[in-house]
Amino acid sequence: HLNQQAEQHYQQHLSNIVFMGMGEPLLNYENVLKSIEKISSPEGMGMSPSRITVSTAGVAKMIRKLADDKVKFNLAVSLHAANDKKRNEIMPINESNNLKTLIESLNYFFKATKSPITFEYILFANFNDSIEDADELIKICRQVPSKVNIIEYNPIELASFAKPDEAKVDAFMQYLERNKVNARLRRSRGKDIDAACGQLANIDHPTTKS
Repeated sequence: HLNQQAEQHYQQHLSNIVFMGMGEPLLNYENVLKSIEKISSPEGMGMSPSRITVSTAGVAKMIRKLADDKVKFNLAVSLHAANDKKRNEIMPINESNNLKTLIESLNYFFKATKSPITFEYILFANFNDSIEDADELIKICRQVPSKVNIIEYNPIELASFAKPDEAKVDAFMQYLERNKVNARLRRSRGKDIDAACGQLANIDHPTTKS
């Protein structure tokens, strides 16, 4: 239906699909794979699996299952911190799927599929945006065939995080580039109406209601 609307109103079809958000796709494994099968089938949209990405918080056991099932789509991992201490603070899943376990599962996935991993990394001011943090990210990237999407943080209510200033972001990106990490900065759209990446958490919050 969305593809039909895109063709009708914009004269172009959907180019890529990403499974991500407030739900963990790999904990809804069978339905996610079934939906991708339909999207990529001739009876569906006939979209190539190489244009479909599943983004996970890092469920190591299910990443290995993807490998065993020889999936053809791309895999992205919400990393956001490159050491266990910091990642535990912002991603509780890391307590049961630490970085060592996660990296082992990602290499298992790559060996089976030959598909490089995309790491998603949101920059938070004075938390994970230092050159030391960049060094730790580089070490992870050297262990796994990968590229990195550096993502802008978009403020939401009742969260103490802030966006780094442009100079800090530029220094982080330049350091990754000098160290041969394939990284790009993803700019968010929709910030002017609080609809950028992550900001839907603002909707219907009790403090926003009159």
